[in-house]
Amino acid sequence: MAVRAVRGAVQLERDEAGHMEEQVGALLTAVLERNGLDTDDLISIWFTATPDLHCDFPAAAARRLGIVDVPLICAQELDIEGAMPRVVRILAHIESDKPRADVAHVYLGAAAALRKDIAQ
Repeated sequence: MAVRAVRGAVQLERDEAGHMEEQVGALLTAVLERNGLDTDDLISIWFTATPDLHCDFPAAAARRLGIVDVPLICAQELDIEGAMPRVVRILAHIESDKPRADVAHVYLGAAAALRKDIAQ
């Protein structure tokens, strides 16, 4: 089994804990489904949030999904002028036999504009 990295992002409509849980949960679920993964394939997940998000830790959504024995960490994105607001990004390290080119990176909703080079 190889170690691979999966990227993803979602833009929140508002800075509310329930909304963050819903949207980050949808992102994590899509990453798992599109890559044929289950939680046993996860090694760790890094979450970043833009500085305008204060309502909750994005990792809390993973815990509520049942991802309880995987190391998670949250950090703040750089505060770049003109950057897309209210974005949560992930970098998940996984165990997979997939070639690197076959890993499906997931950018939901408006966050797809962040990586136009990756087919959704």
